[in-house]
Amino acid sequence: MSHTDASKRHDFVYFFEVADGNPNGDPDAGNLPRTDPETMQGLVSDVCVKRKVRNWIDASEDANAPEHKIYVREGDVLKNKQQDAYTALDIEDDDAERKDVENARAWMCEQFYDIRTFGAVMSHSEFNCGQVLGPLQLTFARSVNPISPMEVSIVRSVPLSEEQKEDKGDMMFGRKSIVPYGLYCGHGFYNPTAAEDTGATDEDLDLFWQALVNCWELDRSASRGRMAPRGLCVFSHDNKLGNAPAHQLFDQVTAEKSGDVDAPRSFDDYDVDVPSGDALPDGVTLTCVIDPR
Repeated sequence: MSHTDASKRHDFVYFFEVADGNPNGDPDAGNLPRTDPETMQGLVSDVCVKRKVRNWIDASEDANAPEHKIYVREGDVLKNKQQDAYTALDIEDDDAERKDVENARAWMCEQFYDIRTFGAVMSHSEFNCGQVLGPLQLTFARSVNPISPMEVSIVRSVPLSEEQKEDKGDMMFGRKSIVPYGLYCGHGFYNPTAAEDTGATDEDLDLFWQALVNCWELDRSASRGRMAPRGLCVFSHDNKLGNAPAHQLFDQVTAEKSGDVDAPRSFDDYDVDVPSGDALPDGVTLTCVIDPR
């Protein structure tokens, strides 16, 4: 299948939705849902999506197999993993030369899925393993329409301690931030030239598409509400340098709220359009891993 061919360039459009939840809190704004202050469109960072991909691969695959290990794993110490590279290659940290760093970099690419695909900065003062530009890059996702973040009051009836009970009684009040509904659209790029450098394979690429389809199922929490993928459209190029600019391909995938809908509250409130084969530039094929229509 063309969309799993690691020797080709791929550009993709990814739709996902949130209902009554916070898809990506902003730590600079009290964990309110991220928004563009000028348009009030919702934002979800690329880092947030990659975190879900990493967690799904870590849970669904053999976490000890070199092709599936995760470098940026929650709770782990990154320096320890880079030290493993020096130990495996019998390199002394104090005497590491440029060739040693390059060998350590190659070892890390072989050992960790997310380094081969997303890249990593490992050029720290201790156990320097260099820097890797990954072939898979994602943008921020942006909601199709403005969102209306809400703060909802919540109540806890059980105090934490006797002192708290005496001070505040049985009822504890708090607040929870949600988006009633938002359809988000993100974009991504796969560069086969960078893949040649990191050693990314067809299997790595196929696993990434699987993760985008399934990662939300392992990321459930009350704070996130109901989240689900709604579209994954992959444009594959015959020429590894590309047969058309990515933005021209992205412009052909559109989502607009239906004409009689004022405030969207479900995916059915949107009309999504995807180009047919004869509308694509020569040398470009489209695979809808999740068809949004």
